[in-house]
Amino acid sequence: MALILGAASLVWAAEPDLLNSGDPDSLGRRDTLTDGFWGLNEQLADVGMELALNVTQIYQSNVHGGLSTHRRAGRHSGSYDLELLGDFERLLGVEGGSLYVHAEGVWSQSAGINDNSVGSYFGVNGDARARRCIDVTEMWYQQDFWDGALQLRLGKIDLTGGFEHRGCPVSFDCSSYANDENTQFLNNALINNPTIPFPDYGLSAAVHYAPARLWYVSAAVADAQADLRETGFNTTFHDEDDFFYVLETGITPQLNSENRSLQGAYRLGLWYDPQKKQEFSTGKVRRDDVGFYLTCDQMVFKENEDPEDMQGLGLFARYGWASSKVNDVTSFYSAGIQYRGLASGRDEDVLGLGFAQGFFSDRASGFTDDYESVWELYYTAQLTRWMAFSPDVQYITNPGGDGAAGDALVFGARAQIAF
Repeated sequence: MALILGAASLVWAAEPDLLNSGDPDSLGRRDTLTDGFWGLNEQLADVGMELALNVTQIYQSNVHGGLSTHRRAGRHSGSYDLELLGDFERLLGVEGGSLYVHAEGVWSQSAGINDNSVGSYFGVNGDARARRCIDVTEMWYQQDFWDGALQLRLGKIDLTGGFEHRGCPVSFDCSSYANDENTQFLNNALINNPTIPFPDYGLSAAVHYAPARLWYVSAAVADAQADLRETGFNTTFHDEDDFFYVLETGITPQLNSENRSLQGAYRLGLWYDPQKKQEFSTGKVRRDDVGFYLTCDQMVFKENEDPEDMQGLGLFARYGWASSKVNDVTSFYSAGIQYRGLASGRDEDVLGLGFAQGFFSDRASGFTDDYESVWELYYTAQLTRWMAFSPDVQYITNPGGDGAAGDALVFGARAQIAF
């Protein structure tokens, strides 16, 4: 971690020279550290393929409260994301077809500091997992019809990865400002809604339809027993054949303010989980669990009229409900802000502040407090086009719904490099 901080400090100090160099091939002017894998991406683009590699490094330390500030209170975690996108129209002549492959690896010392030090029910690091060399977490084919108005996606899918409608991530439980642990908030409560029992990345089918300019509807069915470490065929077609269903609809309006278009997205979703679950109070096994969620984000101030320039202030909010008979978290809400380009001359820097609170079922055991709440503040400094550095602080009230655990204060730092 000291190496990461040192490198970030050097790049920050050298940034004016890097970015203002007259040489278009200078280190600071590159979009990626290797300049597209030393020209490989230019050759791949000629045949309709694109390759990307991003590495994320995170260090967090619990400095107050929680389960312990001594036992594994500070931990480093790291991961990489290798992505391949193929345009089937250019590759094979299939109009509207595309292929996406996403491989991930994790080299964390453990699954982060949460379980041993903080004790948060939600988890303070959405990027931390047990060490794995490589997993193909996504591999799906997408076919577009009617100029993209209808999109069909089949394969191994992350349901929270979403489609895009008028520049907004939608379908399912997406957000423009709180949806990505690598570039936005780190706490799981500010990444996705914990009342939704999303299955792990596995075999799924999803469809997105936009019959009108402002309105869309999406639906998906997914293997409820999915395991991202496997292909998905074993869990989908063997043993219990339970499938998770989700339906979402929404609008993506643009508000006008001083001749500047302010993009927003407002989403409503319903989910159905047929898996067997035991009722807390009676011990009976029941099926057919259902719930709903709401999520929205809206840009409320934009610094200029350029549609490609996203400097300005955006707001986001989420709400979710699930049955208290079989779910630990029965209701949840979160809200927050993001400002891009707050500091003069730092147009790509991002400031984010979010709050989330989940209420535990009074029928579930193991909770002595009714809720857990989270505050998180981060600032992402875009040091170069290919490197970002984010200090992060979280304050967790009633971690794990355990009255014996003190409110936790977690400091962290995240560095991301695009190769």
